[in-house]
Amino acid sequence: MNQSKKKRLSLPDDVAIRVDDVSKHFSLRANSSIKESIVKLFTPKKKRIKPELFHALDNISFDIKRSETVGLIGVNGSGKSTMLKMISGVMQPDSGDVLIRGRLAGLIEVGAGFAQDLTGRENVYLNGAILGLSEQEINERYDDIVAFSGIESFMDTEVKFYSSGMFLRLAFAVAVYSNPDIFLIDEILAVGDEAFQKKCIERLKEQQKQGQTMVIVSHSEDQIKQLCQRCIVLSHSHVIFDGDPEEAFTVMRQNA
Repeated sequence: MNQSKKKRLSLPDDVAIRVDDVSKHFSLRANSSIKESIVKLFTPKKKRIKPELFHALDNISFDIKRSETVGLIGVNGSGKSTMLKMISGVMQPDSGDVLIRGRLAGLIEVGAGFAQDLTGRENVYLNGAILGLSEQEINERYDDIVAFSGIESFMDTEVKFYSSGMFLRLAFAVAVYSNPDIFLIDEILAVGDEAFQKKCIERLKEQQKQGQTMVIVSHSEDQIKQLCQRCIVLSHSHVIFDGDPEEAFTVMRQNA
């Protein structure tokens, strides 16, 4: 048995996600010109100028219990989206561990994972497979996915012609009907019309009743308070509050 499986099995039964002392940093100058690269190649290591680092996350730790809906909030640049990408596996931490229990689906970027030259119909099958559904399961849920998305007339159109709102509708429908154990959402409900946003929130509430674990990043105080029982506030790469959503927004504003 590999180490990752051992870690996953070591989670307490009531914990869906464990973030354990996670740190992530980025070089503020990741790219350089060909000339600079050649100069660097012939410059002794001791004399090289070290790139400045931005610490997106610094020794972050928290648990999220099964069936819990948690909001990640903070001002722009506080590390919310980076943290969500760590949980999703899109990024790996420089140090620390992220452990999950169950099957995970994420809506982290509108249209991410969509093949631009494939139709909406083809992308439903592609994304469904990526999310762990069999072809039979996708067949069984296809009509519900299309009906929820509300873009029936465009399912045989290549998605490169879709608007951001159409991307959202189809991506959300596929993800939510994949019925994951853990659902990650990053500002996805900021796109699209108000009626569809309301429809999404009602669907998420239904998923909550079925025991789905959710982590939501949003600047919408109203959406967070409608859906989340708990909020984690990030500020300058650190957790500064973990608790009641009402108090969380007060803390966030005080530290903006």
